[in-house]
Amino acid sequence: MLPIDPAKKNSFQNTICDGDLVIVYERHDVMKAVKVCDGLELQNRFDVFKHSDWIGKPFGSRVLSNKGGFVYLLAPTPELWTLVLSHRTQILYIADISFVISYLEIIPGCVVLESGTGSGSLTTSLARAVAPTGHVYTFDFHEQRVASAREDFGRIGLSSFVTVDIRDIQGEGFPDEFCGTADSVFLDLPQPWLAIPSAGNMLKQDGILCSFSPCIEQVQRSCESLKTHFTDIRTFEVLLRTYEVREGRMNCGGDNEGASVGSRPSKRRLPCSSAGSNGKETKGGSVMARPCGETRGHTGYLTFARLKCL
Repeated sequence: MLPIDPAKKNSFQNTICDGDLVIVYERHDVMKAVKVCDGLELQNRFDVFKHSDWIGKPFGSRVLSNKGGFVYLLAPTPELWTLVLSHRTQILYIADISFVISYLEIIPGCVVLESGTGSGSLTTSLARAVAPTGHVYTFDFHEQRVASAREDFGRIGLSSFVTVDIRDIQGEGFPDEFCGTADSVFLDLPQPWLAIPSAGNMLKQDGILCSFSPCIEQVQRSCESLKTHFTDIRTFEVLLRTYEVREGRMNCGGDNEGASVGSRPSKRRLPCSSAGSNGKETKGGSVMARPCGETRGHTGYLTFARLKCL
């Protein structure tokens, strides 16, 4: 669950209260964020659900409609928020986010600078990582995106851990007040090399910078700029491949259809592990894991670098 905003201390307890934000889970690819309001109701393909029936139930509850339909009411964790937020810009997903937080060595108490904010997908995970004593300062040049992000952070209880402001980091750099105070800096900019000198001034000794770029040409130019004041420069591409795990029956014939991934074809008939002494197939099957037909492709390149010690 997200860290509790002291200003909304009663909003994110174990039980759902009037005014809370919940993630309504219909299935793994159909979820939505809903603000609980006594007197309102949610209508979906499963039926009509009254908000008043949700109040007082613990997060994670399965709630039923009058006709037997059901949904799950989940707490707005950063992982779930990434799946339901409004896409004002292209966002980072869990594979990239987890890698960024790990490689930037972000722990509770850290001060993190981010540019740009975009839809706030990464920012919510950064905020949880630095809570309860750290802070994330995030910047975007687009006024409406900043206003929308600030509203979102308030809805999910992160106002005490995130400050979002309007600023063109490429043109102006980070504010001087952060000079030498940041544990890490994250850049998601079309021309990150323009902001790298300012980012270096913001970092503490041995601080780490990460730049996200969708094109390798941006990476090459950024790395050239990083060589001046940074060391341990590394670039990664994170690809996510999911597997489908299900129960099925192994084909004991010669065509090997349904055999486990990576098995070699055979012309000889193999003995069935599920066959009894009389040769008849018994009930049950094998659990098989196969790669899904679609694999999430390239999202971008993550370039990390550590500030040189003087």
